[in-house]
Amino acid sequence: MQLSIVIPVHNEQENIRSLVNEIKSHLEDKIEYELIYVDDGSNDNTFSELTALQTEGYAQLRVLRHNGCFGQSASVLTGIRNARADWIVTLDGDGQNDPVDILPIYQALLDANKHDPRYQCAAGYRKKRNDSTSKRWSSLIANNIRARLLHDDTPDTGCGLKAMQRSAFLALPFFDHVHRFIPALIKRNGGEVIIVEVNHRHRTAGTSKYGIANRLWVGIVDLIGVKWLCARKKNPVCYAENTENKNEQ
Repeated sequence: MQLSIVIPVHNEQENIRSLVNEIKSHLEDKIEYELIYVDDGSNDNTFSELTALQTEGYAQLRVLRHNGCFGQSASVLTGIRNARADWIVTLDGDGQNDPVDILPIYQALLDANKHDPRYQCAAGYRKKRNDSTSKRWSSLIANNIRARLLHDDTPDTGCGLKAMQRSAFLALPFFDHVHRFIPALIKRNGGEVIIVEVNHRHRTAGTSKYGIANRLWVGIVDLIGVKWLCARKKNPVCYAENTENKNEQ
């Protein structure tokens, strides 16, 4: 298994089939992968849409389900914990992340990691956002504040499209909304992050689960905690003493 794709969803029944079919068309016969959907306690037909696709013979599709709504970060964690590959790509389930970017962002991280193993994450950058004015402004403000405080060199930490080393993600401290701070926390643990420009599309179905109340203000509160975590992390370099040479002398 080369790649695990993790998609957290909550009440996205109208976007399931089209997004799954897009991913399949872009990846079929190109890479060995699995597609993990995590249904975060949806109360619409999201779960039945997913299980219907499984019965139709999409062997790469795996479906996990929470017994309630625990949030996007919990869903990402569930998916990555259950992933079979060492490399992960995450994307949002609303169809705004373009599946055509899955292989390029994965390959960009692989290439960077081969050159320097400290590269553990590739973060998508939605340079051209197709969102409402309120969402664009709230993200702009939050990104500017975060960048000033965390110095994570990531222009768009809220982009759901990311590639990660599975072990690197599982080594991060977990808390609600951690998905917004993955680049900063990767760097906190001594890793490096590359930025990859990706497409961003209009939402064509369903409704957004985020607004100013749960995107901007909650994010600022979380930022204080992440700043505290980063300030207290130490990454010592250990040089092992060569006892064998000493004994020979």
